Formats: sequence, structure tokens, C-alpha cells
Amino acid sequence: MTSAFRSRRRLLGSLLAIPAGLALPSLHAAPAAALLTRPIPSTGEQLPVIGLGSWITFNVGKDPQGRLESAKVMRAFFAGGGRLVDSSPMYGSAQDVIGEALQAIQPARLFSADKVWIGAGASGPGQIEQSRRLWRVPRFDLLQVHNLLAWEDHLPTLLAMKKAGRLRHVGITTSEGRRHGEIVKIMASQPIDFVQVSYNPLDREVEQRILPLARERRIGVIVNRPFRQGELTQALAGKRLPGWAAEIGCTSWAQALLKFIVSHPAVTCAIPATSRVDHVRENLLAGAGRMPDEALRKRIAADVERLA
Repeated sequence: MTSAFRSRRRLLGSLLAIPAGLALPSLHAAPAAALLTRPIPSTGEQLPVIGLGSWITFNVGKDPQGRLESAKVMRAFFAGGGRLVDSSPMYGSAQDVIGEALQAIQPARLFSADKVWIGAGASGPGQIEQSRRLWRVPRFDLLQVHNLLAWEDHLPTLLAMKKAGRLRHVGITTSEGRRHGEIVKIMASQPIDFVQVSYNPLDREVEQRILPLARERRIGVIVNRPFRQGELTQALAGKRLPGWAAEIGCTSWAQALLKFIVSHPAVTCAIPATSRVDHVRENLLAGAGRMPDEALRKRIAADVERLA
């Protein structure tokens, strides 16, 4: 056992040893307000509308402190009622960081969402098994073809895994508005459970076809890049929140952006990524309380477009 590994074990052990009521709440403590849930259209299973992404934020390599901070974020996420954690082989060390934290935290209700991301279809099963081992889970709740890479090869593999009981849900992903035409064709022709796309008040192309089709075809929608990887919240930093923010219980632009996203009736879950405990708690609060109606959603989009 290497000294770096022992160090990580000690740090994560200290995470579990922190008394309740201090920096890290009890994993089983009730959240301040109940998170809104949405049913997965294909099964009816309820998922909280705020999930947790891991792109960049959990790619901390072997750094013990970085791994501890990631574990703290995950612990706060589960303590606040979160379930869906999303990652990918593309995300560097994120899968292993997640798996190590899950082993220490042992959450009661994880919804594990990962991806297959490799050009050779024959290599897909091996990559999937490696991902499962890194997560330290018996099986994934959701596997997605990442950015449609070799989807013609990988999608049959995932569907066969689902049929055999080795996977619960199947999906496809894209980001930054890419390949929407192909996404629509797959949604219309393949028996998938989820589609993952980018969506926020400035990136609304999915409202035209993808979100309506998702409702029509009973496909769940996971939203990535809700803050444009921080670019949107940075652009709004220092701008006063309009009066409507108080009407829906928002104390930050991040919460307003998330409430805009998850209030769309086709959206199942948004997956903001963060490396900070205060931010994950702030994000979770956006999944509770009053949600904007259609009229307020239009006002939010107009104000964000004007100010960002």
C-alpha cells in the first residue's frame, strides 16, 4: 500500500469521523426543504431535480486534499437529498474520486450515471467494466453514449445489458448544442430512457424540438452545463437579482438559473458540478420551494439575456 493511498484513506476516514452538527451534516439528516422530484418517464421512478456533475471539479488526480474536498461535496449532496451523480471516462480521475468517496459515505440512495466514451465499439464493454470498478458499484443505474461517439456500436451493447438486468437505464448525451439533429433522430427511433443536453436561459435551442420530443417519447432529460461551466454565473456576478427572485425563494443567480431549468416540464434533472460544499448546498435549495410558471420563465430568460 503506497503512502499516498494510506493518506487518502486517513483523510476519508476523518470525513466519517466528523461529529454531527459540525461542518458535515449527518448523511441521514432531513434536508431543510423537500427536493422536488420528477418521475423517470419510462419507469415512473422519482428522481430529485438537482443532481451532481463531476466534469473538471472531481478531476483532482491523487491529491489527498482534493479528494477529501470532493468527498465533502458528495456527502453534503446526499445529506441534502440528492441522488443522481454523473461522470464519464472522459473526466480524468473523477470516476475513481467518486468511487472512493462512495465507499466512505455509503449513501442510502445513489443513482449512478456514467457513460461509454471510446471509438471502437468492441472496446465498449471493457471500458464500462473498468468504470464500474472505479465507481465500486455492482451495476450502473444509467449508462449513456457520451457525445454520440460510436453510438451505432455502443447503443446495442447498452440495450443488451439492460435486457440482461446488468443495467437499469440507457441514454445518449451531447453538450454545447452539438449534433442536435442526430440526437432527434435517435430519440425518435431508439428505445432510450434518457437524453442529456445543455440548457439554460441563454442556450435554449433544445426547447424547439428535443424537449417536446422527450415528452412525446417518454424520455427523461438530464441537463448539463447549466452555468456554461461557470461562465454564466461569472457574467451575472455583482448584478442585482430582480424582484422576481424573492418570489421563488432565490438568493443567488445560480439558484435562479437552476429553477429556470428544472421548472421546464420535460426536464428530469440538472447536474451542476462544483468543488465547494457551500455551492452544492446552494444548488440543492434551487430544487425546493416555489418554481417559476411559464410567464416568469420568460421574464427570467429575458433578464439573463439582458444582464449576462
